[in-house]
Amino acid sequence: MAELTLILGDITGQSVDAIVNAANSGLLGGGGVDGAIHRRGGPAILAECRDLRATRYPDGLPAGQAVATTAGDLDARAVIHTVGPVYSTTTDRSPILASCYRESLRVADDLGLVSVAFPAISTGIYGWPIDDGAGIAVRTVRASQTSVADVRFVVFDDRARAAFADALG
Repeated sequence: MAELTLILGDITGQSVDAIVNAANSGLLGGGGVDGAIHRRGGPAILAECRDLRATRYPDGLPAGQAVATTAGDLDARAVIHTVGPVYSTTTDRSPILASCYRESLRVADDLGLVSVAFPAISTGIYGWPIDDGAGIAVRTVRASQTSVADVRFVVFDDRARAAFADALG
């Protein structure tokens, strides 16, 4: 079972095997965590993302799936890109959000990685309530069969830190 830790800080500064990117389906960068990872990781990440769009994902990466690229200039072996769902008050998309965490761990396992840093997927511009998003993240990672030994939830503000602290118990 993975050791789960909570860190208040910048995910792009983590020294881990993989940093998970809360990407958009286009995989070509954006705002928030996605933009920060692309900026700090440099052009090699974008180049591999463009290749993925040209080959495996011409219509974009579907929500709930995950794919890895180089980490570029980040202190990591890989960036695992996953697309979280946009929050809805009328449709339960929590299985898609859970899939982001599960699929990211599967990709990490496929690559033989043992340490992964996750952001709070979908809780930014995609509008997912942080308390619910933290609960889904922690429950999903705890329930996942994985060889990843070190899972870090890296959040950027006190509200998210409190929500993840509550979810971690």
